[in-house]
Amino acid sequence: MTTTGITRWTVQPVPVPSSLDDDDAWALHGEAALEATVHRATWGHADLAFPAPAVLAHLRARDSVERTHLVVTHPDRPRDVVGAAHLVAPQRGNTHLVEGELLVHPDHRRQGIGTALLEAAERHTRAVGRRLLIIGSDHGTEPAADDPDAITPPSGSGRISRRDPFARFAERHGLRLDQSDRYSVLPLPVDTGHLERLRAEAEVVAGPDYRLITWQDRCPDEWVDQFAVLETRMTTDSPMGALEIEEDPWDADRVREAEATSAASGLASLGTAAVHVATGTLAGFTELEYPIEQPEVVFQEDTLVLREHRGHRLGQLVKAVNLQRLAEVRPGARRVHTWNAEENSYMLRINVALGFRPVGVCGSWTTAVD
Repeated sequence: MTTTGITRWTVQPVPVPSSLDDDDAWALHGEAALEATVHRATWGHADLAFPAPAVLAHLRARDSVERTHLVVTHPDRPRDVVGAAHLVAPQRGNTHLVEGELLVHPDHRRQGIGTALLEAAERHTRAVGRRLLIIGSDHGTEPAADDPDAITPPSGSGRISRRDPFARFAERHGLRLDQSDRYSVLPLPVDTGHLERLRAEAEVVAGPDYRLITWQDRCPDEWVDQFAVLETRMTTDSPMGALEIEEDPWDADRVREAEATSAASGLASLGTAAVHVATGTLAGFTELEYPIEQPEVVFQEDTLVLREHRGHRLGQLVKAVNLQRLAEVRPGARRVHTWNAEENSYMLRINVALGFRPVGVCGSWTTAVD
């Protein structure tokens, strides 16, 4: 437990209880409630917030990253969580960095909680031997291109207003905006004829050189090694802006660990991949995840087409097919949430064609830790 020297706020680690009913699960429940409150204030809904069972599953997971959660409590109510930090230290690749997010209750902002959490995150980054801290941020609006107060990352894509509270906080603490993602939502159901047209259009371009495979929850054993290759290439073939990101290696064991963590978090998934017929190798894939207890909510997770197979409309093909499957498996779903680097114009064009609508911007800010 540590207390910042410039505020009255105390930052403490979240214990990993054996059960959500344990007395020491209070911090976990508190941070889950806080995250829901913060998301409602930003987006008007809590679809993106992790419920307590999912938080516990992730803290227990051993899936190639080390997770540390920190909380700040009200000084007069020691179990009232008013701030939290979620920190992730990759264990296989990118062992030079820690990724994190800072959450502050809307009623307690501008009181030093964010500063206390950032200082604690920097201490943690040093303690685990890392030199770079990446902090994510959420912004419900994007300023106009001619707004003199717009901040843009080095790629020139994706704007955040300098007047935004987190942007002011970031600049005050020397954080640099290195990438912006577009946050988009697809209203469901999508017109079946529209999806079929997009699928047919892509099939014509892909031709007989590619065929599709699909799965639910678990990648088939015969493809899991190649699927791991695709996940590895996510860090080398996807736009990363100015972020200092290196290859993050995956293998079959890591795929299975990630699947187990998703299942323990109450998530189910649908996957579709394109097989290059001539070589019998996977050329691209997409995945959707959905919380079993939230029938209206879906998340578009990773989508990738390997560089050597681009230009065949494979991204459009696998996404259209996976959404068709979603309509069959999850007919009550009403919205799909997704995030894409603003410089990823190809994938954004596909999403727009599918019907995704931009609703916000998510920033990635960095600071060197020495």
